[in-house]
Amino acid sequence: MQTRKIPATIVTGFLGSGKTTLLRNLLTNAQGRRIAVIVNEFGELGIDGELLRGCGIGCDENGVENGQLFELANGCLCCTVQEEFAPVMEQLAARRDQIDYLVIETSGLALPKPLVQAFQWPALRNAFTVDAVITVVDAPAVAAGDFADDPVAVDAQRRADDNLDHDSPLHELFEDQLATADLVIVHKVDGMDAAALEAVEATIRAEAPAGVKLVRASHGQVAMDVLLGLERAVEDVIDARKTHHDAEEDHDHDAFDSVSVALNVTDRAKLLTALAALVQRHEIYRVKGFVAMPGAAMRLVVQGVGQRFDSYFDRAWRADEPRVTRLVLIGDHLDANVLQGELQAALG
Repeated sequence: MQTRKIPATIVTGFLGSGKTTLLRNLLTNAQGRRIAVIVNEFGELGIDGELLRGCGIGCDENGVENGQLFELANGCLCCTVQEEFAPVMEQLAARRDQIDYLVIETSGLALPKPLVQAFQWPALRNAFTVDAVITVVDAPAVAAGDFADDPVAVDAQRRADDNLDHDSPLHELFEDQLATADLVIVHKVDGMDAAALEAVEATIRAEAPAGVKLVRASHGQVAMDVLLGLERAVEDVIDARKTHHDAEEDHDHDAFDSVSVALNVTDRAKLLTALAALVQRHEIYRVKGFVAMPGAAMRLVVQGVGQRFDSYFDRAWRADEPRVTRLVLIGDHLDANVLQGELQAALG
């Protein structure tokens, strides 16, 4: 009879904070540890799951699914625990002798607390324990004032710069992700000066529980021993961590839209320029997807948050997959036809 509980690490953080980058680095340097992964995608395309498969997660050496990576799409874990999450956890519990750690990467729109509370259910408590909640923070975004503590200051910055126009639910979500954290990764710190970084950390400490450790990092490079094995048993203490949504029996994400667009792209630089212009005209919080460049054997990954965009070739296109460009755009009041039309017109 199996009595050992699988330690589960929940990685949360706002859109574009670098959760998948952190997870890829963790899995690439697993050093023989057997790690199962659940990726909760918000959007029509399993972008994060595909990126993780790029480093060999979820497939064996022949590219066959090995049951190590699970994707729960089109929703947030806190809303779909019973329908999708619980059955996956049952599968993992049955394989607990083959799993050393479980890592759950939540959607950038997810509330961590309800997910942790799900581990209080007898069926989950008997097989799992929440090792820690790790919140990844985009340090440059905080430094830019996107999530300042003073709502008056936020409003003043919003009026001065349309790029900082984030509504209050996003701010509250950011605070809730910090309020449930056992460890905070202050991410993308390369290039930041000391004063700005100290100000970011002061903002984080104002929202995070007392005594929570802050770890500075760039490009997801954090030692495995820092991330795993914290042994916090968070399910036992999560009820005492107060968040904005404690009084709500349920919640929704009606303020957020996720749309998919298909494009014909011939110029990488022109695409990034067009996307940067698009987010200035529309309330777009995040862009991510894959691009098929003419004559390129490799698939181009495009990711962006705010005005910051990144693109890189991650792997060769497989013979059995269509070489098409599909992007997911996440934001507020988005119309897929309008966005696709504007982008394609800009691309020519």
